[in-house]
Amino acid sequence: MKYVKQFLIILAISFAGELLKYLLPIPVPASIYGMVIMFVCLMTGIIKLEQVKETGKFLIDIMPVMFIPAGVGLMTSWGILKPVILPVCIVTVVTIITVMAVTGRVSQSIINIDKSKKAVSKKK
Repeated sequence: MKYVKQFLIILAISFAGELLKYLLPIPVPASIYGMVIMFVCLMTGIIKLEQVKETGKFLIDIMPVMFIPAGVGLMTSWGILKPVILPVCIVTVVTIITVMAVTGRVSQSIINIDKSKKAVSKKK
């Protein structure tokens, strides 16, 4: 029963993201709204991590299975994708490298800020 409750919490937040997508005239995917809502709820304590942790871990564990329909969709759309495959591959590679670089830099900045805060607090 605990897992059903956790899944319903996640589902309700996803539904709220869907509602925001249709109510707001901003071209943002519903999943992004849902993630922001979940983040805010977790950070403010409206939802405790323990209320969604096990189901969240389960969903992350089965995430690779969720890519199978997308892969099949690409295979069935090969006729449409074939003429633009080179630009799509170039954009994909550039995007992956950019995201990795930015994520690494942001992570390093956060780690350095955390280290400097700890060093300052030790001196006091």
